[in-house]
Amino acid sequence: MDEQKRLAVLIDADNAEPGVIDALLAEVAKYGTASVKRIYGDFTSTLMTQWKKALLRHSITPIQQFAYTSGKNATDSAMIIDAMDILYTGRYDGFCLVSSDSDFTRLAQRLREGGQTVYGFGEKKTPDPFIQACDKFIYTELLRVRATPPKSAAKPASPAKAKPAKGAPSAAKPPAKTTAKETPPAKEAEPAVPALPVDLLQRAIEESSDEHGWANLGAVGNYLTKVQPDFDPRLYGKRKLSDLLRTRAGVFGLEERGPAGGPKATYVRNL
Repeated sequence: MDEQKRLAVLIDADNAEPGVIDALLAEVAKYGTASVKRIYGDFTSTLMTQWKKALLRHSITPIQQFAYTSGKNATDSAMIIDAMDILYTGRYDGFCLVSSDSDFTRLAQRLREGGQTVYGFGEKKTPDPFIQACDKFIYTELLRVRATPPKSAAKPASPAKAKPAKGAPSAAKPPAKTTAKETPPAKEAEPAVPALPVDLLQRAIEESSDEHGWANLGAVGNYLTKVQPDFDPRLYGKRKLSDLLRTRAGVFGLEERGPAGGPKATYVRNL
């Protein structure tokens, strides 16, 4: 991974959420420097008001694109034209295309043909052709920060009840409490964790291994990304590939190699 890689981040505002922009740009920083940050959409629409704070906070340049005809999306064309202009400058090393729209499939293919690395960002509903057209695809659901539920307000202290004086008429009895329990608010359903693709992992290790069956973990990760661009350990509840493989200790063997006190490299093999 080259930290100095110059990247152009192009965001389709019609198919992206402002709530993930912080985590998305942090993810982009893993692959290089976001030298260009542009977002495309019709910002005269009330649907785009949530983007304003995010644009100012992250210095993202908005590219206004009016909807010339009802039902037609002119944003895609503007984004594609800009991407090709940036490509022809020859000053950048890769593109980050933020959209769940399959219309950008050919753009991703063309950018890769031009020697660019293409990182795609989109929701799980993204069509497979666009995913496969990217070198690496990251689901934005993995980047979405869950909002913490607000703490329940403290109940005000009930005033002390005064005892009625002798001979005074008794106060009316409060209405009887109902025995029915309040229905708690429904919890947001946890996303289902997909089954671990053991066969794919074993094949990746086999294809990356030496004559003794051991493979460098980095080479395994590179192979997985090439074969399946949307492969991500976070989909299976783990942040790192090594942590994911350790969940199947009877299937994969891991060991660290390197000088004492120095940097270590992780190697893995099929058991």
